[in-house]
Amino acid sequence: MSHLARIVRILRGGLLFAAVLAAARAERLTIATYNVENYTAADRLTEAGYRKAYPKPEAEKAALRRVLRALEADVLVLQEVGPRPYLDELQRDLRGAGADYPHAALIDGADADRHVAVLSRQPFTAVVPHADLDFAYFGVREPVKRGLIEVRVATAAGELALFGLHLKSRYTERADDPGSALRRAGEATAIRDRILERFPDPARARFLILGDCNDTPRSAAVRRFVKRGETAVATPLPAADARGETWTYAFRRDDSYARVDYVFVSAGLAAAVVGGTARIYDGDGTREASDHRPVVVTLLLP
Repeated sequence: MSHLARIVRILRGGLLFAAVLAAARAERLTIATYNVENYTAADRLTEAGYRKAYPKPEAEKAALRRVLRALEADVLVLQEVGPRPYLDELQRDLRGAGADYPHAALIDGADADRHVAVLSRQPFTAVVPHADLDFAYFGVREPVKRGLIEVRVATAAGELALFGLHLKSRYTERADDPGSALRRAGEATAIRDRILERFPDPARARFLILGDCNDTPRSAAVRRFVKRGETAVATPLPAADARGETWTYAFRRDDSYARVDYVFVSAGLAAAVVGGTARIYDGDGTREASDHRPVVVTLLLP
């Protein structure tokens, strides 16, 4: 072997070692978004018949805990959680089941029954509830019903921002807004504009937008989080379950399925997404725990 060849071989070995060392030092962070279906007092059909203001049945709670444990997420962004005592209960029961999330946050929005909440294994460096968001809707200002929760966590690569949301459901009494599509688009616009106030240059920013948009990938509401004019805001991550299916919500009444839950990533964070995709968890308990399935993303932060 020539002297030059030996030098090349040494350099290649050094680069490989450096890459292995960098991967070993990288921080792995798993984040999930999950609509836990009425973890609160709600009108529901039970084995004993129809009940008003009835808590989530214990069998569903047990299934939910199995799912949340199996996700092994560092941060959970949850929708349809009741007021703070319900989040405290879930946090306590998860700890008893061996999944400790010592840090919790919840936003109080215009919807007094269903909230967006965050449970985390890592401490928050900041919690910012955006409960003041509103938008123009048929000539009046309407609030974003569940608001927007922003949490920041420290990572090896610097601070990471997570925005949790839950847009308006498809239920409506307005014939001029079938399926509440205009209302959801208005909520999404207000949320997107607030995120851009927080991060005016998404290309350099490090954030995720996670939650239940109650709408399909090509809808106006979902598109609001992708661009504003010529400004690219965030990219919705593709996601599928173990069978390659992409639905996250089961319409039980008419036996149909749709993708309504998303993880959006800013350009400044996209390179950290493992595999460039999220995944939809379809393991034990998902059918019993909720009418939604969790969407999970893993980041590798050097």
